[in-house]
Amino acid sequence: MHSRIHFHLPSSIRTLLAISAAALLMNGPAYAHEGRATEGREHMQAGQRPLVIGHRGAPGYLPEHTLESYALAIELGADFIEPDLVITKDGVLIARHEPNIVNTTDVANHPEFASRRRKAMVDGALEEGFFVSDFTLAEIKTLRAKQAFAERPHQFDGQFQIPTLDEVIALAKRKSIEKGRTIGIYPETKHPTYHQKLGLPLEPRLLQALTRAGWNHRQAPVFIQSFEQANLKALRKQTSVRLIQLIDANDVNADGSLDFTAPYDRPYDWTASGQPELLARTFGYLTTDDGLKEVASYADGIGPWKRYIVSTEANPDGTGPGEAQLKLAEAGDLIDRAHQAGLLVHTWTFRNEARRLAGDYAGNPVNEYLQFYQLGIDGVFSDFADTAVAARTLHELATEPGYARCLTGQIRSAKDLRLCQGQ
Repeated sequence: MHSRIHFHLPSSIRTLLAISAAALLMNGPAYAHEGRATEGREHMQAGQRPLVIGHRGAPGYLPEHTLESYALAIELGADFIEPDLVITKDGVLIARHEPNIVNTTDVANHPEFASRRRKAMVDGALEEGFFVSDFTLAEIKTLRAKQAFAERPHQFDGQFQIPTLDEVIALAKRKSIEKGRTIGIYPETKHPTYHQKLGLPLEPRLLQALTRAGWNHRQAPVFIQSFEQANLKALRKQTSVRLIQLIDANDVNADGSLDFTAPYDRPYDWTASGQPELLARTFGYLTTDDGLKEVASYADGIGPWKRYIVSTEANPDGTGPGEAQLKLAEAGDLIDRAHQAGLLVHTWTFRNEARRLAGDYAGNPVNEYLQFYQLGIDGVFSDFADTAVAARTLHELATEPGYARCLTGQIRSAKDLRLCQGQ
C-alpha cells in the first residue's frame, strides 16, 4: 500500500519490496496502464487498482495548480497529479486551468497590470480578464494563487506561486523518491487551437519538457490529455507517451440525456475546421462504437465526464442543494465498450460537497466512488484524493480476497506483496 502504512515484513519480502520499488521509480507505476487496456475488464479482475488522479492537485483544500496543492494530493495518496497547461508571452508552460487567470490568481490586485485587463475570444466564447499570453514568466511569478471555489478554504489565498511545468515534474520526481512509489503527471493541453492561433502552440514545448525529464517514452509515468482531437492525432506521430481523449458536454437534461450547448458541444478544433462532417457531430459521437474505434487509432483511453457513465435525472421528491435534488439514472455500458475497443477510461470530476452529489449518494462522496469502482473504472480525477483513496481501499476490501492483510500489515508471501501493490 502507500508509504504512510508501515508493515513488519520478513527479510525476504523486504528484499522483494525494495527491488519492486526501485523498478517502479525507474519504469513507472505498477498499474495496468502500460499501453492500452487490450484485456478490457480483466485487468481489474486481476487485482489492478484504479488510478487516483489529483485533479489540479488538491483544490478541495488548497489553491489549485500550485506546488503545495500537488504535494498535498501526493501526501493524500494520489498516484498522478494533473497540471493544466497554458503558456506565457515568452513561451513557458505554466499550470493554470484557463488562459484567463482573473479567478485563480491575485492579478486584479496588482495595479502595475491593470492596463492588461481585456476581452478575448476563447473557443468561441467572449471572456474578460487577464490572459497568461500577455505576461512573461517573470511577471507571472509575482502573482499568487487563490482558491477558485467560494465554499472552500481561503486562508491560503495569496501565499503560493504559479509553477512551471518543469517545476511540477521536478516535484513529482522528488516526491517519488521520498514516498518510495512512482508519482506520475497527467498534463492537459488547454485550448490547443486558441494557443496555436496565438503563435504559441503548447505541444512542442510539452514534448521538450518531457524529453528533458527523460519522460518522453511509452513507459514514462505520463498521460497527456486534451478535449481537442487534432492535437492528439499530431502528438501520436511524435511521441509514444500515453494519450487520453477528453469528452465533455454542457449539462444534463431532466430526462438524463446530455445537453450539448456550445461551447461544450464538440471539440473546438472540429468547430474551427468548418468541415460539415465534424460540425454534424457532438462530443457524444466519441462515445459511440464508431467513435471509440476512431479514438483507439490515436489514443490510449478516453476521459469522459462521469455523466456519460452514470447520468442523473430529475427527482420530484429530491431535496437539498444542487445535484442532491437529482436521482441517478441507470449506469450505461460505456466502460465495457471502451475496454472492448482497447481503451482505458478515466473519468472526472469527483468532489465532496453535498451540492455536487446526486441524492442517491446520501451526501456521502464515498458512495459515488464505490459505484464507479464497481463499474470497472480505470481512474478517477478527484479534488479530494484522500476520499478517493479511502473509497478505493474499501472497494478492495470488498472485492479482493486477502486484501485485509495488506491493510493490517500481515503480508506473508510474494503473492501477498503483489496484491498489496495492486499488481
